[in-house]
Amino acid sequence: MTGGVGITTYAVALAMIGLAIYVSTDPFHYSPIADFPNFKSHRIDFPPWSQLPVAKDHENRLQRSEIKFLNQVQGPESLAFDPQGKGPYTGVADGRIMFWDGQQWSEFAHTSPNRSEELCKPGPTPMSNIKNEHICGRPLGLRFDKRTGDLYIADAYFGLLVVGPEGGLATRLVSEVDGVPLRFTNDLDIDKEQGIVYFTDSSSVYQRRNFVQLVFSSDTSGRILKYNPQTKEASLILSNVQFPNGLSLSKDGSFFVFSDSCVGSLKRHWLKGPKAGTTDIFAVLPGHPDNVRTNEKGEFWVALHCRRNLYSHFLGLYPGLRTAILKLPIPTKYHYLAQIGGRLHAVLVKYSPDGELVEILEDSEGKVIRAVSEVEERDGKLWMGSVLMPFMAVY
Repeated sequence: MTGGVGITTYAVALAMIGLAIYVSTDPFHYSPIADFPNFKSHRIDFPPWSQLPVAKDHENRLQRSEIKFLNQVQGPESLAFDPQGKGPYTGVADGRIMFWDGQQWSEFAHTSPNRSEELCKPGPTPMSNIKNEHICGRPLGLRFDKRTGDLYIADAYFGLLVVGPEGGLATRLVSEVDGVPLRFTNDLDIDKEQGIVYFTDSSSVYQRRNFVQLVFSSDTSGRILKYNPQTKEASLILSNVQFPNGLSLSKDGSFFVFSDSCVGSLKRHWLKGPKAGTTDIFAVLPGHPDNVRTNEKGEFWVALHCRRNLYSHFLGLYPGLRTAILKLPIPTKYHYLAQIGGRLHAVLVKYSPDGELVEILEDSEGKVIRAVSEVEERDGKLWMGSVLMPFMAVY
């Protein structure tokens, strides 16, 4: 009996040593970080789990949404309506910005000067074009300057661009700031008085096609930037942000909020008043945010990429353990599903101008809407787009 126990103990010890060697070397390069030799996990300073919001929409009201333009638009991340109220306009997976004229979709603009009809032809799914995004472009955040009719574009690969009311090839405005290239330009908003453009660069290390690795690493190289169209200069506002995503100005322009995606909060940066130049927490969210948009009342609609879960919360606090788990020979898909709680489902939250939770809408079963990247409130309806879905939805 003692000999059997000794053999078992020895076998377990060998197995543990073998696992430790495997995790430290990843010899077969099966892991989701195998192609990223400089990958590093960063700690996320979450609030205590007991203090996180748990509000839910028990009626699953987003299941009542209407699906629109199924398979006509692939991955419509952001939605915009022009100063005349026409649209929506949206950026899609093949690098084009499309315009709905009330009857049909047509190409309005594109961001890449190297666009190839062969390489950039529309694919059957939102992910079909990802390997050529760096050639074709991937327009994400869109905003119209209501004074000029110009459309400003945050393209994940080509930086901050603008195109006039007639459309066509967009003009690149910013491709680097302070000598650091824009590697994942994500979202923007425009000050209605001065025309200053505030925008996010989600990472200086990972590009959008490596979005999953950015999520896994919680990389701290994200930046908040601004562009002055009068001086044509871009400058840094905030650095060392973990995956800054959506951004939206307050109704009075005194501050903007931005999505601190890894932490799961909205941060507020003051532009005017006695707090000008300072940043604070506007709201702690029940999940990890994508884009944020301001409605006519000055409230903020936030699209959540996923709800919080104990697995990602725990690994966020222990980056060494996270790296070790990511080196296991488990397909990226399953690591990602564990990170987001097992499956996609859509969640929208609305906050007051003071950061109080006003409303939450979701489809917790993912029956109708499985993911939302942005919500735009217009004429009493909520227009939703998603970088992961082949349609828009209206609630």
